[in-house]
Amino acid sequence: MAQELPEWVIGATTLGMVCSNGVVLASEKKLSLGSLIISKTVKKVFKITENIGAACAGLSSDFQTLVRTIQAYANLYSLEAKKPISTRAAAKLMSTILFSRKWLPLITETIVAGVDSAGPQLYTLDLVGSLIEDDFAAVGTGAKVAIGVLESKYKKNITLEEGKELALLAVKTASERDIASGEGVDILTIDESGSNVLYVPLK
Repeated sequence: MAQELPEWVIGATTLGMVCSNGVVLASEKKLSLGSLIISKTVKKVFKITENIGAACAGLSSDFQTLVRTIQAYANLYSLEAKKPISTRAAAKLMSTILFSRKWLPLITETIVAGVDSAGPQLYTLDLVGSLIEDDFAAVGTGAKVAIGVLESKYKKNITLEEGKELALLAVKTASERDIASGEGVDILTIDESGSNVLYVPLK
């Protein structure tokens, strides 16, 4: 029997992980609402700064608004403090913004990851700003499948290149089982030298 999603469910498979020499964020490109595919080219992985990124699952308008707000605050911080904002500070700022909207929440689950003087870090946030630090995480309708792949293959000393391959495998596997996910994968890798975005089509 075909999988049928309630009309209010917003599909996605979004994930991130800490590697020995950086962080990886990845998400597929499909935007669906229930059983309706709205777009096949949606961007869900973003640079906040050259060394911090965010990946989201949820309402496109909400996570775009949240990302633009954090990017603006990060730019203001770097101008005033004469140094880049830290990964933890950016995640805590995002948490504060989400919590301040708890009565009219932004419908987005978010993963923030980056590399700074404290090393590679990753934080997961729900729609009301709960902040959890972890080595890897997955959010969205495909998260159950993706987290199973990550838990079985992730290791503490994984390299950035290995992490990129694992992220692709986890999103691809989830997309094969979750009708609300698919249509290619955006992968953002960040290390001490900066960030790089890669698009991989799903066959």
